[in-house]
Amino acid sequence: MPFDLLIQNVRLVRPNHSDVPTVDIAIADGKFAHIAPTIDPTGIPTVVDGRGRLAFPGLVDAHMHTGIYAPLADDAVTESKAAAMGGVTTSLNYMRTGQYYLYKSGPYRTFFPEVLDLSDGNFWVDYAYHLAPMNKEHIDEIDALVEEFGVTSFKIFMFYGGYGLHGRSNSQKDFLMIGEDERYDFAHFEFVMRGIKRAMDRYPHLKDYISLSLHCETAEIMAAYTKLVEDDGTLTGLHAYHASRPPHSEGLAITIASYLAHETECVNINLLHLTSFKAVDAALRMALAFPHINFRREVTIGHLLLDVDSPNGIYAKVNPPIRPRADVEALWQAVLDGKVDWICSDHACCKHEKKLNGDDPGNVFLAKSGFGGSEYMLSGLYTEGHRRGLSLNRMAELVCWNPAQRYGLLSKGDVAVGLDADLVLFDPTESFVVRAAESESSQGYTPFEGMKLAGRVKSTYLRGNLVYDNGAVVGPAKGQFIKRPTAI
Repeated sequence: MPFDLLIQNVRLVRPNHSDVPTVDIAIADGKFAHIAPTIDPTGIPTVVDGRGRLAFPGLVDAHMHTGIYAPLADDAVTESKAAAMGGVTTSLNYMRTGQYYLYKSGPYRTFFPEVLDLSDGNFWVDYAYHLAPMNKEHIDEIDALVEEFGVTSFKIFMFYGGYGLHGRSNSQKDFLMIGEDERYDFAHFEFVMRGIKRAMDRYPHLKDYISLSLHCETAEIMAAYTKLVEDDGTLTGLHAYHASRPPHSEGLAITIASYLAHETECVNINLLHLTSFKAVDAALRMALAFPHINFRREVTIGHLLLDVDSPNGIYAKVNPPIRPRADVEALWQAVLDGKVDWICSDHACCKHEKKLNGDDPGNVFLAKSGFGGSEYMLSGLYTEGHRRGLSLNRMAELVCWNPAQRYGLLSKGDVAVGLDADLVLFDPTESFVVRAAESESSQGYTPFEGMKLAGRVKSTYLRGNLVYDNGAVVGPAKGQFIKRPTAI
């Protein structure tokens, strides 16, 4: 068959393999068409010398928040460019009604088409959305979201009912924009799970790809500990925020969520951004207690690279918090032991002028939560993972294959004939120092500032189209909305 593009002389990193062979890769019509030790370049219009670089599948960033602090149409442009800079070719974004995002409530049948309209033509990478059922009406819409829109993944923010996005709050109904007769509590979480189970039963051919993700923290524990920390006044910065949202709050929430999943037979559960030894321990205990629940465990690159003593301080405020070094090491051990299913960025661009409180910039409880980092995901994983003995193939499983399979992105996550030609050329010999000024993100700072990373993304291909090359984004935007599960 005729080929459109040939990339020669790369070392191919595939998930579920143990070797890294040197190959040529031919692409046709946006798909991987032929992979062999040598492919004749005659007649192929574009031939690229891969220079012996590592060739990873395009990364699937399973956890992003595009549009949370800036208009969605604008955020999609800058933050998807940053993602492409980091080798990401598929962005899975959390979206909900309420304050932030579009600052409105209403049914998803009208809200989500607006999200898609604002996204269209603004993403440099392919994209999909996870949606959060915030009220009873949303639960009733789950079946339609699966069937009509190809949204197969949903989310619960377990602490939202009694605690603010950035700290204690007494106005959660206003924040959530739910009716006076609505409550965002354990009962609501149960009914969300029952709604998802209903969709699994209604669409049995899709049930493996319909899942529920949970941000596991308990509002009551956090509210009490926040008051203790603030009243004491001894701790500041990331140390104070860690203490105000203690790890056992994560563990308790994981336990509650797991029992509710058992009670409702909602069998596909994703435990998001585990941050601590106690969180991982609780997740593993629940997997033993409920072996019929298909748990997945997620960790972010931020929680693997940063700790409470990180020099950029409050700029690293995020939910759940950055933890002490002992918890960071526990997360890495879980990664090395195969107890983490994927690594993501939890990218939430919060611009410099919004991050810190203008009147009290040193107060961590007044700072906004979240930061970007998709552009550093592969380099960060390689830097720390390689020196700890994590294999290249396992890295590809953690940031490509595993999230793609879980979320029904069946044409993504590997380099194989017939799959989307999403590819990253990565130079493991080139180190660099992180500088926010060099990022495509509009954030203006990064908590990773000054960190030296080993290995750099040199080129990113999306369905055979070059979208990032040697420090520059290549346009125009070619990202497409993905209805899931995709066909292969």
